[in-house]
Amino acid sequence: MIRILAKGHLQEKRDFTSWRASLFIGFFLALFFLNHCRPSEFLLAPLPSKIDRMEGYASIRITGDEGTVRSKFSFLFQLPHQGRIEVSHTFGRTFYQIIINEEKAALVLPSKKIYWQGEEDEIINKFLGFRLSLDEMIGLLSGKWRERQMGMDCEESREGWSFEKDKEGRITAGQRGDFQFEIREFFKKTSFARQLFFWHPLSRSRLKVLSINFNRPVKKKDLFSLSFLKKYKQKSWAEIEKILADEN
Repeated sequence: MIRILAKGHLQEKRDFTSWRASLFIGFFLALFFLNHCRPSEFLLAPLPSKIDRMEGYASIRITGDEGTVRSKFSFLFQLPHQGRIEVSHTFGRTFYQIIINEEKAALVLPSKKIYWQGEEDEIINKFLGFRLSLDEMIGLLSGKWRERQMGMDCEESREGWSFEKDKEGRITAGQRGDFQFEIREFFKKTSFARQLFFWHPLSRSRLKVLSINFNRPVKKKDLFSLSFLKKYKQKSWAEIEKILADEN
């Protein structure tokens, strides 16, 4: 009986040792794959010498006096004056769209066939919680600010921006008036932001870029056209805001 128990105990010990070894190997493999399968590894490299289009997918969290809002969105920017942002529900259905084409901009609710038309920075303000032009939004994501935005020394802009840079010359933070941003993570060794934080007296936000690509052919030529709005009904911002609140 003692021998049987001893053998059983020995077998249990071997089984436990084998189980512990398997657990260690599994844990090591999990760490390896997690480290090598992060979205940041899927940034196209090397970067094109000239960027005409940038598109990707991101998440944003905005916290203000009324609470916290989280959403995911896709973006497509045709530099320098065209942009399309699609904000999605949790299950992937389009919640609303922002379309910017040169001087014209609209926030569209496709499911309701309604829209609100406003200034470019006015509409981006409703999306992010602070005023930015499309040009500035592209600058924040790419780290490449156009000459008209930046001064000759690239530290102070003509439009009131001030910037901080790291040792590699990448913009890591900036401020204009009471609006501030900080880039806490980049895609690999590029100037393209992966994780940004924003602060404003009325809100604070975190934006995380999940994937980004460049210069992909545009399948639809009318992606930035606003001509389809002729079939939609125009609403005031107060009406749109109420509908968005009810949808959430």
